[in-house]
Amino acid sequence: MVIKMIIGCHVNFTNEQQLLGSVKQAIEYGANTFMFYTGAPQNTIRKNLENNLILEAHKLMKENNIELKNVICHAPYIINLANNKDPEKWNFSINFLKQELERCKTLGVKYIVVHPGSAVGIEKSIALHNISSALNLIVKDDAPMILLETMAGKGTECGSTLEEIKIILENVDSNYIGVCLDTCHLNDAGYTLNNFDDLLKEIDENIGLEKVHCIHLNDSKNPLGTHKDRHENIGFGTIGFDSLLNVLLNKKLKDVPKILETPFINREYPPYKFEIASLKKQQFNPNLMEDIVAFYKKLL
Repeated sequence: MVIKMIIGCHVNFTNEQQLLGSVKQAIEYGANTFMFYTGAPQNTIRKNLENNLILEAHKLMKENNIELKNVICHAPYIINLANNKDPEKWNFSINFLKQELERCKTLGVKYIVVHPGSAVGIEKSIALHNISSALNLIVKDDAPMILLETMAGKGTECGSTLEEIKIILENVDSNYIGVCLDTCHLNDAGYTLNNFDDLLKEIDENIGLEKVHCIHLNDSKNPLGTHKDRHENIGFGTIGFDSLLNVLLNKKLKDVPKILETPFINREYPPYKFEIASLKKQQFNPNLMEDIVAFYKKLL
C-alpha cells in the first residue's frame, strides 16, 4: 500500500529567483511541499514580487506534483503580537504581518505560520489578550490563513501550552485561523510524542484537529519539558525517528503538510534531501551525517 506523505522543508527565497528558486530547491531535495520566508526573518527589507517568476514557479510546481495549497510561508521573527507596552511597536507588528499576508496572497500561498509572541515584562494573561486583539485587527476570511505555532516556552514565550493556544483562539472573532504544531517545541514544552494518538486527543479537545494545517517535523536536542527550543536532525534527538515517523504517517493528519526545519550538518550542509529520503523509506539512517558531508564534498 502506498502511504501518502506531504513532506518538505524550509527552502530559500532569494531576491533573484524568489518563489521559482524556492520550488527548484524543494524539487532538488525530493520534497512535494516547502516553507519559506518572503525575505530575511530578522528584518523588514522586502523586494517587490515579480509576476513572471510567480507564474514560472506555479508551472514548475504543477509539473512536479507540488500542490500550491500545501505550501507554507513563515512570518519573520521580529513580529511580536503579545506585547503592546509600546503601542508603536505593537502596531508595527500588526501592519507588517498584514503586508506579509498581502505578499502571500500575491504568491498564491494559503497559509502563513506566526509565532504568537513574547510577554516581555507584562502578565501572560494580558499578553494572550493582546495576541487575540491583534489577530482581530488582521484576520480576514479572504486572506491567507494565519497559523499560530506551538512554542517551547523559552523565556516569556506565549503559546507553549495547548491551553494558551485555546485562549487565544477563543478570543479571535473569526474561525478563519489555525495552528501549526512543532514537534520539537511540543517536546520541549513538556508534551511527549511517544504516544502521539493520546496527544492528538488532547489537541482535539483543546483546539480541534481541524485547526491543524501544518506540522514542523523536528527532533529535539533537549529532554522533555526543558523549554529550550533547540532542533535536532531526524532520529538523532530525544524524540527519535520512530516517534517522528508516527507523526508523519498518522492517518488523522494525512492531509497536513509536514515541514522539516532541522539544522545543517556542520552548519554548512543542508540535511533535507537525505532526511526526506530516509522518512520516505521509513528507515532510519544512522550514517546520515557522514553521508551528507560526503555528498556535498563530492560536489565541490
